[in-house]
Parts: sequence; C-alpha cells; structure tokens
Amino acid sequence: MRYFRLLVLGNGISAYGSYLNMVALNVFVYDATGSALAAGLFMAVRLATSVVSGWVSGRLVSAYDRKRLMVGADLCQAVALLTLLLAPDGTRPGLLYVLAVVTGGCSTLSQVSLRSSIPEIVGAEHRVRANGLLVTGRSLAMIAGFASSGVVVAELGYSAAFALDAATFLVSATVLFLLPVRTRAAKDTAGGGTAESSGAVRWTARMLLGTAPLLMAMIAVRAVDGLGSSSHNVALPIYSSSLDPDHPATFISQFWATWAIGNIVAQQVIGRVTKKTGRTPGERAFALGACVMSAGFIVVFSGLPTVPAVIAALVAGAADGFTEIVYVSRLQTAPDEQRGRLFGLSASAENTGFGLGMLVSGALLETFSPLQVVASFHGLAIVLCAVLLLLLLSRRRTRDPSAAETIGQDRTTVTEGQG
Repeated sequence: MRYFRLLVLGNGISAYGSYLNMVALNVFVYDATGSALAAGLFMAVRLATSVVSGWVSGRLVSAYDRKRLMVGADLCQAVALLTLLLAPDGTRPGLLYVLAVVTGGCSTLSQVSLRSSIPEIVGAEHRVRANGLLVTGRSLAMIAGFASSGVVVAELGYSAAFALDAATFLVSATVLFLLPVRTRAAKDTAGGGTAESSGAVRWTARMLLGTAPLLMAMIAVRAVDGLGSSSHNVALPIYSSSLDPDHPATFISQFWATWAIGNIVAQQVIGRVTKKTGRTPGERAFALGACVMSAGFIVVFSGLPTVPAVIAALVAGAADGFTEIVYVSRLQTAPDEQRGRLFGLSASAENTGFGLGMLVSGALLETFSPLQVVASFHGLAIVLCAVLLLLLLSRRRTRDPSAAETIGQDRTTVTEGQG
C-alpha cells in the first residue's frame, strides 16, 4: 500500500485535469464556434468514443501491460492538449473533435486498466481499501476541478487551462512510470498468452450464458445509475437557478461539496468495517446502497429547505461512494485474465447510460420539472435494484434448501426430546 498512495495522488492530479478540461473545453468549443450544436456534438463524440473504448479497452487490458497502457493514455491526452494549444487559431475547431476522441478513449482505457490492476498492485485482501482511496481522490479532484475551472479560464485564459491540464497528465504519467508496481498476475509459463486469451473468451461466453444473471444485473444497475446521474447533473443548474436566480452557483457548490464529503465518509466507514470484520460487502449491500443513493438524489430536488437538502446530498454522496467501492471490489474478484473484459463491458454500459441520459433528460426538462425528471430516472434505478434484491433472495433460497431442511429436522428433534 505504500506505493499505492502515490498512485492515488497521481491519479487524483490527472482527474483534476480531466474535470478542469471538461469545463474549459466545453466553454471553449462554444466560444470558438459560436454554436450550441457544435458544443453538443463535441460532448456526443466524446461520450460515443468512451462507449466504444470500453469494448476495445477490455481487450487491450487483457493482452498488454496495464501500467504501460495507463502511462500511454496519460501521455496521449497531454500531447493532444499541447497540440491544440500550439495550433493556429484557424485549425483549432477541427482539432477539437480529434481531442474529443483522444480524451474519451484514453480516459476510459486508463480507468479500465487501473480498476483491473488493483488486486495485483495491493493484494486482493486490500482491494476494498484501495478502491475507497481512489474514490476519495477522484471526489476531491472533481470538486477542485469544477471550482477552479471558472477562475483559471476567467483570470488566465484558455491557453493556461489547456497547459495546466496537459501538465496534470504528464505528472500522472511520470508517477506511474516511476512506481515499482506490478499490474498483472504472474503468467503461467506452461499456458502462454494464447491460453490466457482463449480462457478469457471462454469465460466471457460462460459469464453471459451461465453466471450472467447476477453480474449482468449489477452492470445493468450501474448503467441505469448512469441515467440517474445524468439527470441530476443536467437538472442541477436549472433547479439551483430556481432557488436563487441571483446566485445560481450557490446551491450547486453546496451540493457537490457535500456530495464529496459523503464519498469520503463512505470510504472511511467501509474501510474500517472491512478491516474489523474481514468481510467485504456483497451484492445485497450494493443493491441497498444504490437504492439509498437514488432516493437521496430525489429528495435533494424535492424543494426542501437548504439544510435538509444538503443532508440528503450528504447521504446520497455517501451511498454513491459506498456502491462504487462495493461494485468495483465485486468485479475485481474475477481472475486477472478475465477482469479487463469485465471492466471494459462495465465502462461501456455506464457511459452508454450516462450519454443517453444526458440527451433524454435534457429534452424532458423542456417540459417537466427537475424533480419529475430526476425522480423518473432514479426511480427506475430503484425498481431495478429491487429486482436485483429479489433475484439475490431467490438464489439464496434455492442454494440452501438442505440447510433449511436440516434446521427443520433439528427443531423437530428438540421438540420430541422436550415432549
């Protein structure tokens, strides 16, 4: 774990650059083109690339060294940003869509590579704690990136924002390159790469046909969570403006700051519970946490006074962090050679849900209130979680009929003895 904290720091720095980039680039696209359609197309290209990259990343992570893939992804994003920075003004609008492809693809590749590598870097027994640290680092990076983006762009300009963003990726790549960590399990010298690849293919088919119901249900929940996340992201500026038209950013800042605190609290709690009990929360905890998270986001938009709304955001943030840690830790129990494809599938599902939700929720908010849209999307997630819980309960009952029969026999014996 001693090296992993440095990795978390480097990942947090690059995440800060990503969130700064998200705001600065979207504003820059609109300023450079003067077209809201162009800005929307830029986001659509980036999201579509992220979806496709999930499938491709799963294969790359299964076949190549993950540390090199992460370093390469950071360097590619840095080079793309520097190219945009140094390009003549007339060529920048065209380069923006190239940058959207590079950033969308490389960010997904880096995420899939890192999530797949955690058990090999820290050991399977420490993966929950490691995932919690990553969630905390990215939460803090998101707050810092969103909070500073306006100041950086307003005071220093787009060029400074792009240069700072490129620097964060260079720092992350340097940290990764220098850390003496192993990101893959030791290969079976007798099997070789071909056996590993064919094993991954067989496992994928077996997962879809055999063990699929549970894992696919969890991935489906994450995809619908992406729908819910997009709905409150799109609705938040509208709702905040309705609360305080003169200071629309006030509630947004309170919301995200409180959400991040909730994420950090979740990391601390789940880390201590796992260390104390030696047990990792499983699928039922994931489903229950997702229900609480969606319910919390719905309550935030229900028109409550500021203090109860902030408390709801805190609960939603804690549940959000908890479910992400449990979800990623559960997928990391898969064997190393299978893990990359599973996380690639997960990334595609999550990005598809988020991208689709951005389009649909934006259209629905033209007619319906933020509460109605957020409640619809997050309500769908709650329903799906309830279905997952029913599936888990039915699996538990079918697995333990002999145990239940034994307990009944024991009770009968005790009764007869007492008689």
